[in-house]
Parts: sequence; structure tokens; C-alpha cells
Amino acid sequence: MYAVIKTSGHQFRVQQGDQIRVNRLGGKVGEKVSFDEVLLVGGSNVAVGAPTVKSARVEGVIKEHTHNEKVTIFKYMRRKNYKRTRGHKQAVTVVEINTITGA
Repeated sequence: MYAVIKTSGHQFRVQQGDQIRVNRLGGKVGEKVSFDEVLLVGGSNVAVGAPTVKSARVEGVIKEHTHNEKVTIFKYMRRKNYKRTRGHKQAVTVVEINTITGA
């Protein structure tokens, strides 16, 4: 069984046992987290929501809080001696999916 969930403006296709990296969540390591915005539940029969599947839920456990790899932003203007380098590391939470319940 699989599901498509929406969290923090991103959509993820998840199965039981998957680990996903979502934008930083406000829980502690080891706490349970549930995703109620389930857009699709698949398996032997597929349930597509309009926009979400009612009574569907995906639950998981927070494994760690970390950062993504660094993204380097470099901009310049030719012949003007103008160069700027910036970096960004997005704060993320690793969530392990435990159960998928729904239609």
C-alpha cells in the first residue's frame, strides 16, 4: 500500500518503512507525527481525493533533525568586478513512515 501526502507545500509518495526528508517539523526525535493531507491512497484499489481522501492518515516517527547539502549561489556581472557568493543549507526533518490507513 502506498500514499501521496502533502506537507509544507511538497508532495511525497510514501510506503510503509520509507524515510522522507521534509522541511523542519516542530517535534522532538522519537515523537510520532501524522499527516492528514493524503491526496491518494493506492494498493489493490486506488482512492483519489478531491482534494484529499477523507479518513485517510499517514503516521510516522521523527528520526532526526538535520540539514540538506549546501546549495551555493553565485552571481556576477561581467566586466564590472562584481561577484557575490552565498550559501544555504535547508533545515529538514527525517521521518520514517510507519502506518498508512485510509479508504
